[in-house]
Amino acid sequence: MKPGMVILKALGLTALLVCGAQAATAQDYPARNITMVVPFPAGGPSDVIARIVAEAMGRTLGHTLVIENVGGAGGTIGSARVATAAPDGYTLLAGSMGSHVAAPVLTPNIKYDPAKDFVAIGPTAHSPAVVVARKDFPAKDLKEFIADLKENGARFKQAHGGIGASSHMACLLFNTAIGATPTSVAYRGTGPAMNDLVGGHVDFFCEQSVSVIEQVKAGSIKAYTVSASERLASLPDVPAAKEMDVNYDMSIWAGIFAPKGTPAPVVAKLADALDKALDDPGVKKRIADLGGSIPSKAERTPAAFEKYVKSEIDRWGPILAAAK
Repeated sequence: MKPGMVILKALGLTALLVCGAQAATAQDYPARNITMVVPFPAGGPSDVIARIVAEAMGRTLGHTLVIENVGGAGGTIGSARVATAAPDGYTLLAGSMGSHVAAPVLTPNIKYDPAKDFVAIGPTAHSPAVVVARKDFPAKDLKEFIADLKENGARFKQAHGGIGASSHMACLLFNTAIGATPTSVAYRGTGPAMNDLVGGHVDFFCEQSVSVIEQVKAGSIKAYTVSASERLASLPDVPAAKEMDVNYDMSIWAGIFAPKGTPAPVVAKLADALDKALDDPGVKKRIADLGGSIPSKAERTPAAFEKYVKSEIDRWGPILAAAK
């Protein structure tokens, strides 16, 4: 046999072995529990949505998706951990606008590339931001609130969950829209920021509806507006920014990612489990009650979600660079 034919046969055998291994991986997957890293502390919006969706996905996959909170540096520590994890489908990332869009621009020395180091599984939820303040903030409505911030911005403390977090982006956009420059106070996640807002140690906060609705309904904080064109059914008394002639329109998304190189059949299984989870009536209700919305069927495929994330990086990059 000629040397060239031996090489070709060897290459062919290698290809067959690789394909066979991938097929076996997909057929057996998952054989154990899966870790889903939330790159923010427990209690924040990424954590809340991840737990709701992970529970339903686990029922389809037959194994538990264990949530692990790895906070710090605007979501980049946990995200970097997943980016370098084995691409076998057993370590996933509950990513968001913060980890994939804002942090890469605003956080120095980031150790991953959001566009190159992950494969998209699918989106989990969309939700507008709500501008909330301590319950004894003197402004009686959005008009007075904006006037106070524009006139005395520096003396008001605006909390956010860390550089690059969705709350940071939401307030950047709101402050730009109204022309205010409050004093920014960074926290290690939404939970600690919310605790200080409820305690009256900071003045206001802009965060996803899924994180603030329960506190608003309980009267622990005061809501002034929603970053949407219409009111939320779960907060019917809070005006939408558009109806108040404020140019503040923002939908904050969250989604699931795996390390680059994860086998396509495994990605497909995870995407299918996520799709079924988002169709679950209980999941729909829980997310709707928090003011979030379920992505449409067309948005849920890995390819569609990957395209959307790239468009968000392109859209927000110049805005965040200017803010930086």
